[in-house]
Amino acid sequence: MEKDEAIRGLGALAHPGRLDVFRLLVQAGPDGMAAGEIARTTGSPQSSLSANLTILSNAGLIVSRRDGRSIIYRAAYEQMRGLLAFLMEDCCAGKPEICAPLAAQAGAGCAAEGAKC
Repeated sequence: MEKDEAIRGLGALAHPGRLDVFRLLVQAGPDGMAAGEIARTTGSPQSSLSANLTILSNAGLIVSRRDGRSIIYRAAYEQMRGLLAFLMEDCCAGKPEICAPLAAQAGAGCAAEGAKC
């Protein structure tokens, strides 16, 4: 991942509403959630949710597909992994024991949620 792409991703997540939506979609797993369900779960007004989904989508952190009359959103796990890898790329000045607990925690979280992390 390039620096500009990481900045877009981090910028998209640097908002309480977008962070809530992204975390919800990560928890929802690969099947994702319909926009209406996201709005109900997060309590977001439709206009705010639409803007937040657009920003997350433009950052590549979520993807959407049409299912009948609904639009289903899901986390873009590959992009999420890329962002996490970018953040950890030069971690710990060659001392892997510092980053090992963080890497283990990330892996355990993915396994616990059943997500494809």
